[in-house]
Amino acid sequence: MTDLIIRAIAWGGYFGIFLLMALENVVPPIPSEVIMGLGGMAVARGHMELWPLVAIGTLGTTVGNYFWYALGRRFGYRGLKPFVDRRGRWLTLDWEEVERINRFFHRRGEWVVFVFRFLPVFRTIVSLPAGMAAMPRWKFLVWTTAGAAIWNFVLAQAGVILDSRFGELDRYIGPVAVATTALIIVGYIYRVVTWRPRHPARG
Repeated sequence: MTDLIIRAIAWGGYFGIFLLMALENVVPPIPSEVIMGLGGMAVARGHMELWPLVAIGTLGTTVGNYFWYALGRRFGYRGLKPFVDRRGRWLTLDWEEVERINRFFHRRGEWVVFVFRFLPVFRTIVSLPAGMAAMPRWKFLVWTTAGAAIWNFVLAQAGVILDSRFGELDRYIGPVAVATTALIIVGYIYRVVTWRPRHPARG
């Protein structure tokens, strides 16, 4: 994966960073930690500038997240009701919980979007319920951009500091990303198996 990212950055420069960061948020688990870290290495070696790197990376992050937000906005949370009524187990939610999540996003959604930008996997997942809850577009974009800018700066600066030693960090990032994804999948399977609706359908 790292070799592919290096080739994309070498081929496209800042555009390669934009494309990779957008894809990272559409088809995870392409690790943003490695993308921005390698960009930081390019800064350390004089091939890129730090602030354009962070700005372009953040733009790519926001575009990728907006894809899921727009998808959720297109269908809306009420569009889930027929599916929840028939197949709620696969979401491990009943309609009462869906409505509670929707109300929560109306009250505190901007903080969730901001904080989740710092969490693997969840930073992409959160965009879908934000869209389904019809979170105002400007709020979603502002909080996504703010969280992404901070996180991308941290990652790029880490690449600048580590430079040639970044390869050592990459040895750990890959397995951690895989392990995190595996834990989420196992947790989801467990929840599907053990989930019971609050209000069982009456026959």
